[in-house]
Amino acid sequence: MEFQLFIVPFLLLTFISSLLNLTLADLNSDRKALLEFSSTLQHTSRLNWNNSTPICTSWIGITCNQNETNVISIHLPGIGLKGTVPNNSSLRKLDSLKILSLHSNELSGNLPSSILSIPSLQYINLQHNNFTGLVPSFISTKLIALDLSFNSFFGAIPVFNLSRLKYLNLSYNNLNGSIPFSINQFPYTSFVGNSLLCGKPLNHCSTISPSSSPSPSTTQNRNATTSKKFFGVASILAFAIGGIAFLSLIVLVIFVCCLKKRRSKRSNDIPKGKAETEDSISKSFGSGVMEAERNKLFFFEGCSYCFDLEDLLKASAEVLGKGSYGGTTYRATLEEGITVVVKRLREVVVGMKEFEQQMEVVGRIGRHSNVIPLRAYYYSKNEKLLVYDYMHGGSLFSSLHGNRGVGRTPLNWNSRMKIALGAAKGIASIHTEGGSKFIHGNIKSTNVLITQEHDGYITDVGLTPLMNTSSGSIMSRSNGYRAPELAAESRRTATQKSDVYSFGVLLLEKLTGKIPLGYSGYDHDMVDLPRWVRSVVREEWTAEVFDEEMIRGGEYVEEEMVQMLQIALACVSKLVDDRPTMDEVVRKIVEIRQPELKKSTSSESEFNV
Repeated sequence: MEFQLFIVPFLLLTFISSLLNLTLADLNSDRKALLEFSSTLQHTSRLNWNNSTPICTSWIGITCNQNETNVISIHLPGIGLKGTVPNNSSLRKLDSLKILSLHSNELSGNLPSSILSIPSLQYINLQHNNFTGLVPSFISTKLIALDLSFNSFFGAIPVFNLSRLKYLNLSYNNLNGSIPFSINQFPYTSFVGNSLLCGKPLNHCSTISPSSSPSPSTTQNRNATTSKKFFGVASILAFAIGGIAFLSLIVLVIFVCCLKKRRSKRSNDIPKGKAETEDSISKSFGSGVMEAERNKLFFFEGCSYCFDLEDLLKASAEVLGKGSYGGTTYRATLEEGITVVVKRLREVVVGMKEFEQQMEVVGRIGRHSNVIPLRAYYYSKNEKLLVYDYMHGGSLFSSLHGNRGVGRTPLNWNSRMKIALGAAKGIASIHTEGGSKFIHGNIKSTNVLITQEHDGYITDVGLTPLMNTSSGSIMSRSNGYRAPELAAESRRTATQKSDVYSFGVLLLEKLTGKIPLGYSGYDHDMVDLPRWVRSVVREEWTAEVFDEEMIRGGEYVEEEMVQMLQIALACVSKLVDDRPTMDEVVRKIVEIRQPELKKSTSSESEFNV
C-alpha cells in the first residue's frame, strides 16, 4: 500500500519532467536553427540573437506561441540582412512557423523552396529584396498571404494550388509567360511590373502558335509591311514631337509674360494688387479686431516666431476648411516666408479670464511630441484667433479618403500603425497632463494631422470647454465618433472614456477605410462603423473588415490587423467601464510591433507615452 502511494507521485513527476524536457528540446531546436540562419548572413548589431538571452522575450523580431514551446513568427523588416540564403537553410526546421517577414533587406540569390514549403507557414513577406531565379513551386498549402514583389525573379509563374490564399503580390519582377488560371482572380496590381507577363488580369497573350513557321515569301511580305509601318509611325512621331515642342514654347512664353505681369503688380504697394481670395480672407480676419487691440497677440514661451497681429492680418491666406465650432481655418504665409495655421473660433462662450486660463493648460499639453503646439492666440470681444504650426502632410481624413482617383498613393499598414500610435500617445498625454477630468472632446480623423514621415499628431486640444456645445454644430459634424452615452437626449457630460470611444472609431476608420457618420458630402460612403464592424465580425467574416486599398499596398500583416481590430472594439464598447484607458491603448499598440513587451513586469506608470 505504501509502495502504491509512493509510485503515483513519482510517475506524475516523471511525466511532467518528460513534458518539460520535450518543451525545452523544441525551443532549443528553434534557437539553434535561428542562430544557424543568422550566421549565414551579414547583419547589423540590431539583430541581438545570442545563446545567453531568452529567445521568446528578448530576441528582436521573434514571437513564440503562448506556451513558449516554439517560434511562430519572424518579423525582421529593414534590419540590414544581406547575403544569400543557402538551399539547406536551417529555417526549414521551424516546424511551427506561421509568419515570415524579411522584407526591405538585401537578401539575394535563389529563394530555397524548403523555406516556403514549411507546412505551418501562413504569411510570407519578402518584398524589396534582391532574390533571383525561379519562384518556388512548392509552397505551404496553408498560405494566406504571399508577397514576393520588387525582387528579380524570372521565368514562368508556377501553377499554385493554394485554396486559402487571399493575398498575392508578384509585381515588379522579371516574370514571363501567361498567368496560371489558378491565380488569375487576383487584381492587376498583383502582377504589374513584369513586362513579359500576360493573361488575365493583364493583357491577353498572343494566340500565334510558336510551332508554326512562316514560308520565305510570307516572311518577305511581312518584312516589307513592317518596314512601311515603321516609317509611317516614325513620320507620325516626328510630327507629334514637333507639335508638342511648338505648343510648349507658346505655353512658356505666356507663362513668362504672366510672371512679369504679376511681379509688376507686386511692386506697387496698392492693396488691390492682392489676389481677391487673399484680400477677402485678410479682411475677414480683421473684421472683429478693434484698432486699440490689433497688436495684442500672445505668444507662448519657446515660440520662435517674430511677428505681430498686423503682420498676420496682412499675410496671404488660403482657406483650409470649416471647423466643428463654426469658425474657419486658414493657412497663412507671412512676408518672411513663415507658414502657420490660423483657426478662427466663432462659438466661444467664456470670458477672457477663463479663456486665458484654458490656453495656459493647452500650452503646457502642447509640449508633448504628438500634440500640435499652440504657438499664439488672440482674444477680443468679437474675435478669437489661434495660431499653430503648419503640417505639410495634411490630415488623416484626407489621406484615407481624399483623391481616390488615378495617381493616389494609399496609406500602407506600417504608416497607419505609426499614425495610430502617435495619435494615441498624444491623447494619452492630454488625459495625463490636463488632469483626470480634462478631455479632448472632439477626436476624429480631421483632427489627426500627419507629417510627411507619417507621424501622427492631435490638434484642436482643449477647445471643447470653451465652446457652445448646445448649438448642434459639433453633433452634426462628428456624431459618428460620439460615444453612445452622449446621445442628444442624454445630459451626461463627456469624459476621458468618451474620448477613448472616439479614438476606437478612429481606429476602425483606419482599418476599414470607411467614413464614420457625420461628414457632409459623403452620405453615400458613410456607415455606423462600430455597428457595421460588429456585425461583420459576428458572422465570422473578419477579413472582410479590412480596407482593400491597405491590403493592396503590400503590407499585409493580418495578425497585426486583427490585434488592432480587437483594440478598436474594446475602445467602442457600449459599457463605459469596459473601455481601456488611453495609456493601456498605447501599451497594447506598442506590444503589437514589440511582442516582447507583453512579458515585461514593469508597471504602466513606467511606460513612456
